[in-house]
Amino acid sequence: MSDKTPSPAVPEGPSSTTRDSEMDQTSNATETVEATLPEAQKPKPSPQVNIDDVAPQRAHNANDLLHAVAALVLAVVVIVFATYMHGITTGVEHDAKTAGQAFAWLMDLPVSILQQFLSFAIIISVLIHLLINREWFQSAVSVVALFCGYTSILVLSFILAHLGVPALMDAVRSSEGAGPAMLPDFYAGIGAFLTVAGPKRSRSSVKWSWNALFIAAAVFVIVSWHSVAGTIVSFAVGRIIGLILRFAMGTRTQGLWGSGIVQAVGNIGLRLTELHRREDDNEPGALKSRLDDDLIENSRIYDAKDERGERYIISVLDSLPHAAGYLNQLWQGLRFTGVAIRRDRSASDAIHHHFSMLLGLKSCGLTTLNPYGVMDSEESSLLVLDVANSPSPGNLDNLNEETMVDYMDYLAKANSRGYTHRHITPDTLAEIHGEHVIVGWQNGDYASGSTNIAMDKVQLLVLLATLSNPQLAIESALKVWDRQTLISLAPFIQKVAIPSATRNLAGWSKQLLGEVRDGLNALDPHDEVEAAEPVTLARFNVKSFLSITLLIIAVAVIFTQLRPNEVINAVRHANLVWALVCLLLSMLAWVGSSITLGSFMDHGKLHPFDLFCSQAASGFTAVSMPAGVGPAFVNLQFLRKNGYKNTAATAIMSVTWAVQGLTTIILLLVMGLFTGRNMFSGMVPTNTLVVVIGAIVLLLCLCMAITPIRRMIVDKYLPILRSYAHQLVEVLTQPQRLAVGIVGALVLNIATGLGFWAALKAFGTTFNPLETIFVFLLANTLGSAMPTPGGLGAVEAALTFAFTSVGVPPAVALSATLLYRVGFYWLRIPIGFLAMKRLDHHNLL
Repeated sequence: MSDKTPSPAVPEGPSSTTRDSEMDQTSNATETVEATLPEAQKPKPSPQVNIDDVAPQRAHNANDLLHAVAALVLAVVVIVFATYMHGITTGVEHDAKTAGQAFAWLMDLPVSILQQFLSFAIIISVLIHLLINREWFQSAVSVVALFCGYTSILVLSFILAHLGVPALMDAVRSSEGAGPAMLPDFYAGIGAFLTVAGPKRSRSSVKWSWNALFIAAAVFVIVSWHSVAGTIVSFAVGRIIGLILRFAMGTRTQGLWGSGIVQAVGNIGLRLTELHRREDDNEPGALKSRLDDDLIENSRIYDAKDERGERYIISVLDSLPHAAGYLNQLWQGLRFTGVAIRRDRSASDAIHHHFSMLLGLKSCGLTTLNPYGVMDSEESSLLVLDVANSPSPGNLDNLNEETMVDYMDYLAKANSRGYTHRHITPDTLAEIHGEHVIVGWQNGDYASGSTNIAMDKVQLLVLLATLSNPQLAIESALKVWDRQTLISLAPFIQKVAIPSATRNLAGWSKQLLGEVRDGLNALDPHDEVEAAEPVTLARFNVKSFLSITLLIIAVAVIFTQLRPNEVINAVRHANLVWALVCLLLSMLAWVGSSITLGSFMDHGKLHPFDLFCSQAASGFTAVSMPAGVGPAFVNLQFLRKNGYKNTAATAIMSVTWAVQGLTTIILLLVMGLFTGRNMFSGMVPTNTLVVVIGAIVLLLCLCMAITPIRRMIVDKYLPILRSYAHQLVEVLTQPQRLAVGIVGALVLNIATGLGFWAALKAFGTTFNPLETIFVFLLANTLGSAMPTPGGLGAVEAALTFAFTSVGVPPAVALSATLLYRVGFYWLRIPIGFLAMKRLDHHNLL
């Protein structure tokens, strides 16, 4: 539509799909009615409106691709279920047939005639609707989609037949009506046709055709003409074909254009005389924005003038272009964890929120674009702005300290009232009447938490550092934000928090974030050489990768190493009371390790249940890490999340490990003397300790003999080692805490040894508790030294061999070992997983 000539304005009233031709017809009808009215009752003439607009074009809807992927996933899931869970699909079909006895009379009707009649009715009615509306191109593509749906089912049926999986073929095969295809082509063809002919919300014929197709599918499944799996797969294939073609073809925008905009803004008191569409001068991209309407993504911008000569900017956001912005919000929500991200499902939600953000910032005393009002239609939302406060790009080539302070002060005022921007880029730094402002608040929000406020500050600080230099940016920030605030930002200095537009600047480098982080850490008055633990912002990071890897390994170990028949048989023949005692002693062992770790922590950071959960979480890591490594890793992370620096956390973790290890050794020596048993000579290889110590010393000497390695050790690692040694000595020189730690280690070792004693009692074998603890600790320590997850395999062999050697019948020793491992290993996996999830939820791991 391009109309340079003046046209009469339309009387005010709601409309979402009005075009200039329709407005002219309405105007003519109005003039006819007015001619019959008395002179006093005739309305005052409307001002002449000069409209300059461009006809709406088809737009590629990103939701089509998303829905196509969802349909593909559905088809794959159904095929997998049909192949490996045939009983479920068979049961669903049986239930459907049982519930549909009322349709048994349909069995006497030929399925081909019903399908052909329904296909004919749907296709003819929809095509007539499209052709009446002169949708020639869409009609042709809909017919192409119909043929593609039929063809795709034939190809897929051939592939499934070629694979020759009996369970899959039985699940998807139709008894009747499928023609030469194994799968019913009826749903794929008609589904693809209706998908392209849609959307159903704007065409009644498409809507009732979909309803008829769903009803027909239910009936055909009930009377056994089609299988459940085959029907779902056919529907999914049809949707995939239709959505891909619809995306390629594009969907016609049904929003407000030209005279429809004039009519809509009339409802908020604007009687326009001019409306001119700005040409799209943006570079190609999925999300395009301009400064004039506060960087609204994928909007149309109009210059407008009313009858009083006032000028306005009208920003129109349509539903289809907004879909790309909504998908971007969903992606950001998926990328980040612990960070609030807005999700505006509709264009109306986005514009209304943006309007409230601008009004809120004005209430804070900040200079912003001046919003006049908002109007909605079914497919578009309009934001009207006063042209008097239009922004201009900021001068980013010559940034000085004063300009940086202005931008930081603007953000500080917004943050102090809970407003956060959440996407500060070079385009958002602007000027209004010479005042430095931050624009583009569409994706921002109010009532924001500390994490979002910190990310705002980090984004602006890093952006200014990129445009100038890190030292100048930090010096400017000190004049606005206090020193402690800047220090607290260091854990948030991460690449994931910085928008791509900032990273694409010429001043960006891989070292920039490190320079900014070091500059912030240098503000810390403490003499620690290490940085604070980074805050977890990215959902897809090393930590999440390790968590998924641990879970996969755990599942693999359970399914490959757990011998269910042997374990079930051992538990079945065990005394239930003593089996429960064994499990309770397993929990008591966690209490002992909690006491040891807690004894070296500050009292203000002691939370007993969190401590217990940290030790329980080590039960989950044991399934994928060698014995001892998992608990040390969990303890270190737990201490870091409780506010300890790296050296302090490492020192406490090392002391905990050392106290537990030395207590075990001393306990073995003392109990060996009292029990009179000498089992070391036969179970410990000769000179093992000497060989290990010699190898470590040799490796250290070689490293110190090589100059580059020696310099790296002295310059980089020796200061950290000194700090660690200082922390270690400080912890060890506190006898009261050391005594409590030893008590916890004794509880851990004794509870673990008595757990095996209870396992022996469960099978009717009475053994001296002290000797049981001694033999168990020795065998378990040697078995755990094997580098397998949780000592799997080695512990079982060592325990069985050790107790068989001291007179326990081999069958009882093996059964007791299996029962012990159930309580102290296998059941700890799910408990540890739940404990780990709780700690992670509270940001303690």
